[in-house]
This record gives sequence, C-alpha cells and structure tokens, in this order.
Amino acid sequence: MLLTTSRKSTGRALVSDELFTRLSARIAHDHPELAPDLPPRILDQALAFLGACAVTAEPIGPSALVDIGWHTFILHTRDYAEFCHRIAGRFIHHEPEPAPDDVPPPIGAPISRTLDAIRAAGFIVDAALWPNAGAVDCNQCHAGCHDSPTG
Repeated sequence: MLLTTSRKSTGRALVSDELFTRLSARIAHDHPELAPDLPPRILDQALAFLGACAVTAEPIGPSALVDIGWHTFILHTRDYAEFCHRIAGRFIHHEPEPAPDDVPPPIGAPISRTLDAIRAAGFIVDAALWPNAGAVDCNQCHAGCHDSPTG
C-alpha cells in the first residue's frame, strides 16, 4: 500500500517505464488534438490522483484532462487491477456523477480538495492540468460505492 512521505514524488514512479510509455502512447494515439508534451503529463497526474485515492477517505475527482489518463489506464484491465491492488489494496472504481436529470444531484469533488489530497499523499501537482476550482463530474470509490471505507 502507498505510504505518505515528506518527499514529493511523481505519479510516474508508481508504474514501470514500459507501462508508462505504453499508456502515454495510447493517450497520444487516442487524442491527437493534444500537444505532444501532454500525454505523459496527463498520465503522471492520473497516477498521482490514483495514488491519492489509495490513501484518502474524502471524495476526490480528476480534472477533465487527468480523467483522460484514468480512462486510458482503466482500459488496460489487467495492468489497472494489479496497480489498484498493489497501491490501494483494493480496486479503485471510476464512478461518474449522475446525469443532470438523475436523482440525487451530483456530489462532485472540489478540485482544491483533490489537489490537497494529492499533495498530502506525497505527489507533485502539475497545476496546468487542474484548471478548475469547482466540482468535477466524476469521482472515485470513496464517494460511497459498495467498497468505500466511508460507507
């Protein structure tokens, strides 16, 4: 399980170079509109976000750009499941917020809370990939799914 340390780390450090390269290339392939420097930065922050998910009980959620990295990783199911169990000791579910017409209303996690959690978990934040301070439209399992440590 990931431990909080006073030394700041990159999300990239949580996976092998081979996996990081493969996932970054997939982001670049699937999102040709992105500047060439963005895919590895997006993946780094997605991994840092997931590292924070492993150790925080607060609902947190990614920015739109960081969510691209999470979605890409999830599609590599074996690698993603192994990562989750190694880092968090459980599967980190991706739970989108309800559609606007659904009840209950979305509970979105403020980006500021997410960034605080990432920093508290010991990761470096690439602030340019976290542009909004408001609610996001997806969160992770600590928001109340069946295996949440908070309920």
